[in-house]
Amino acid sequence: QVQLVESGGGLVQAGGSLRLSCAASISIFSINAMGWYRQAPGKQRELVAAITSGVIANYADSVKGRFTISRDNAKNTLYLQMNSLKPEDTAVYYCNAKVGLGNEFWGQGKQVTVSS
Repeated sequence: QVQLVESGGGLVQAGGSLRLSCAASISIFSINAMGWYRQAPGKQRELVAAITSGVIANYADSVKGRFTISRDNAKNTLYLQMNSLKPEDTAVYYCNAKVGLGNEFWGQGKQVTVSS
């Protein structure tokens, strides 16, 4: 089992910034890939950004140029820096980790609300 504990998020005005953190209970080097997903009310969960153990990052088109995913290996922590936030970024954000073959773990989710 891998525990993922998220922090950050909250309420911000449009154009503002927030940072999400996700602390893993195991070494990040043991995790194949980590990412952030989000789910808005009435919508399916979607990938926001992901990063592999080789530090290759990919982003959803809707957040490219505004969000940055990064990891601190010493702290076993994943981050999502969110700048130039828009009301349509409002959602519950989830941290995800893929370990070994077919093992997938999720954080508890953090609410991000962007007011117009």
